[in-house]
Amino acid sequence: MIKKTTVAVIFLCSLYVNARASTDLSTEQKLGNSLFIDRDLSLNRNQSCSTCHSLRGVEDKPAAFIDASNVSQGTAVSAGSPRNAFGTLNTPSIAYAAFTPSFGWDASKQRYSGGFFWNGRANTLAEQASKPFLNPVEMAMPNAWELVSRLKEKSYYVTMFATLYQLDLNAIPYRKDALPGQSEPAGVAPIFQKLTEAIAAFERSPMFHKFNSKYDFYLAGKTTLSTLEQQGLALFNDENRGGCADCHTSQLTEDQAGNVVPPLFSHFTYDNVGLPRNYKIPNRPKPNLGLSEREDIRQQDFDKRELGKHKVMSLRNIALTAPYGHNGVFTSLEQLTHFFNTRDTLGSVKNNLSAEFGKAGWPNAEIKTNLNRTNMGNLMLSRDEEKAIVAFLKTLTDDYPLWGRDPLVPPGTASPFEDYLPPEPISQNKR
Repeated sequence: MIKKTTVAVIFLCSLYVNARASTDLSTEQKLGNSLFIDRDLSLNRNQSCSTCHSLRGVEDKPAAFIDASNVSQGTAVSAGSPRNAFGTLNTPSIAYAAFTPSFGWDASKQRYSGGFFWNGRANTLAEQASKPFLNPVEMAMPNAWELVSRLKEKSYYVTMFATLYQLDLNAIPYRKDALPGQSEPAGVAPIFQKLTEAIAAFERSPMFHKFNSKYDFYLAGKTTLSTLEQQGLALFNDENRGGCADCHTSQLTEDQAGNVVPPLFSHFTYDNVGLPRNYKIPNRPKPNLGLSEREDIRQQDFDKRELGKHKVMSLRNIALTAPYGHNGVFTSLEQLTHFFNTRDTLGSVKNNLSAEFGKAGWPNAEIKTNLNRTNMGNLMLSRDEEKAIVAFLKTLTDDYPLWGRDPLVPPGTASPFEDYLPPEPISQNKR
């Protein structure tokens, strides 16, 4: 009874926190919130952005802005609006996504960095918001004209687009059963652009970046880590052991103004970590090519140096975001950690359908080109050391004041980094 009561209290508190956060939204963010949860903006009026990036947590857990069905059912990819349509990549969390820089070449690292989705196919947060609407295996609207026509159905959108952007939705003729590639009235593009900017504004709101995990309070000196968590942190940071922090930055830094910057647990670059192909994805799609899916890179990358490289995602809330990897091939955090440790030493099995997957061996990498053999594959960690790293990773879960039962950080304790905000967009993407 005590356990059930505790779960109920945590769940109700999390609803209160999210409800309170929604009242602090700007007018544009409120519009973005409405667009984000509107299922009428998909082909069959059955899917919204929140379908794959839920604003609620699974069971008693905090919201991690992922597809809750993937977590509860163990599925690797998300279903689309059309019947029997499925994505080909695991839906990533959009928590903390607003801190991701725009896609581009990082001269200091001599690598591409920033951008959105596993393969970097969107340059900016607003462009990321635009992609699912017109993707035939996601929300599957045939074109932006029919999407704008769906907006016209609701007076709230008509009013808000006129008030915020001086755009008249009623000036666009209503269109039903449009065809992909069909020419559109001139007024459609700016409306679609503002739709995506409103959603991006919503995704920059504090509810998506709480900075209130146990690790945040530890960095601020408000609480302590357990012995096991402390061991995991040391391994995570040790470049001669786990070496995780080489790609997933874990230390406090300062910006140019001298302000403390909490770690985002990603350096926003791209890497081929050697994931096996996931044969559990419906329709068994071909392996995603990573950065080589971008036409601009493919046309100039004659040596295929970017082939197979996928984005280094933030590890914040990672305990809540199973399955793992760009193709969702790993079902647990323990399995993921074991793979990074033993990829090159455990042995070999045919594919992930094998009962011995992750026990007796791993399948070959789905794309062997550009495989990272420096930071993973043979870390020589013991099982206990793997467990320590997993214990540390679980300290990165948001809403610690609600679930931590820590007298040093009681419910209602504010984030020590609540003033750290994502940058405003320098320039909006052009459609």
